[in-house]
Amino acid sequence: MRTRAIAATAFAATVALLLPGTAHAATISQGHVDVLDVDWTGSALTLDLHDATVTPAVDRDPATVVLDVVPASKTTVPNNAAYSFLGTPGSTVWVLPQAQVAGIVWPGINTQGVPSGVLLNNSVTAKLVSVTGPAHVSVYTTSLGTPTVWFDSGNGLPDSRTVAVNTHAHANWAFEAAGTYTVAFEVTATKTAGGAVTTGLKSYTFTVQP
Repeated sequence: MRTRAIAATAFAATVALLLPGTAHAATISQGHVDVLDVDWTGSALTLDLHDATVTPAVDRDPATVVLDVVPASKTTVPNNAAYSFLGTPGSTVWVLPQAQVAGIVWPGINTQGVPSGVLLNNSVTAKLVSVTGPAHVSVYTTSLGTPTVWFDSGNGLPDSRTVAVNTHAHANWAFEAAGTYTVAFEVTATKTAGGAVTTGLKSYTFTVQP
């Protein structure tokens, strides 16, 4: 586990405890989280959720967290063929945004906990293994209005993406219908000394509000 210097005023956060007896310890509805937070323990990769909505920030087991996709995240699919992976132009889509927006979860991907030199090519492979829910999920970036798709459950899974170590990046996370989604990721790599390592499969829960 590591500490990141993040100003307490930089992010608004709501973390509410769920009812006793449920599988999840916290619901996060706004503020900064690294959904895919990859660390190196000295001998193994780990994958957790880095929660910067609390002070001090904490690493959480993804299975204990619900990420709440609030109604304010609703938008419409652009009338642009490049965005066809999101659905029909003009239809509703819920997007956790690449750029920070107050009152909405701001999801990141972080490999800053992996030191240089321990993994082959100084990189890991992040794999979206499965999505269970009412519709498709996609993760993509936008630059000058043009999307680059990282993961898309709409065209078959698994999807894989190479991520360099010492990366902290943000992307748009899109959901095509309201409801509850279970999204499973695995991160793998090869040690420079030889031998494959994996975080194992980790499941994340997103609740998309109508």
